[in-house]
Amino acid sequence: MYLVNVRDHFMIAHSFNGAVFGPAQRLHGATYVVDLELRREELDADGIVVDIGLATQVLRTVLAELNFRNLDEDSAFDGRNTTTEFLARVIFDRIAARIAAGELGPHASGLASARVVLNESHVAWAAYEGALPGAA
Repeated sequence: MYLVNVRDHFMIAHSFNGAVFGPAQRLHGATYVVDLELRREELDADGIVVDIGLATQVLRTVLAELNFRNLDEDSAFDGRNTTTEFLARVIFDRIAARIAAGELGPHASGLASARVVLNESHVAWAAYEGALPGAA
């Protein structure tokens, strides 16, 4: 399996519901370093997994939808704890939709799967990975 990884970051504010979260129940900020890993079985005719520039651009666009936002005020997340794990899936789904819409160009047609890792710090991270719709 071949893979390409691109990285960016975003900053949010949010709070959690539930005693398990302790002081994080109060409004607080988080800065995530995000890794997007794209995988395919074989390289395409040009010898690449995907256009790294386009992958970087798509990741940046998806993260811009969340950056500098208080997620408690976003109706898309009403009633949800926007945990690191939850946000990894949100970002995965948004990127998968953009890939399906052709935003990664013709090189993306052979992508098999992706993994989104949200690094909370140098010692803690969460991820979501799965097959991409229409994976070859």
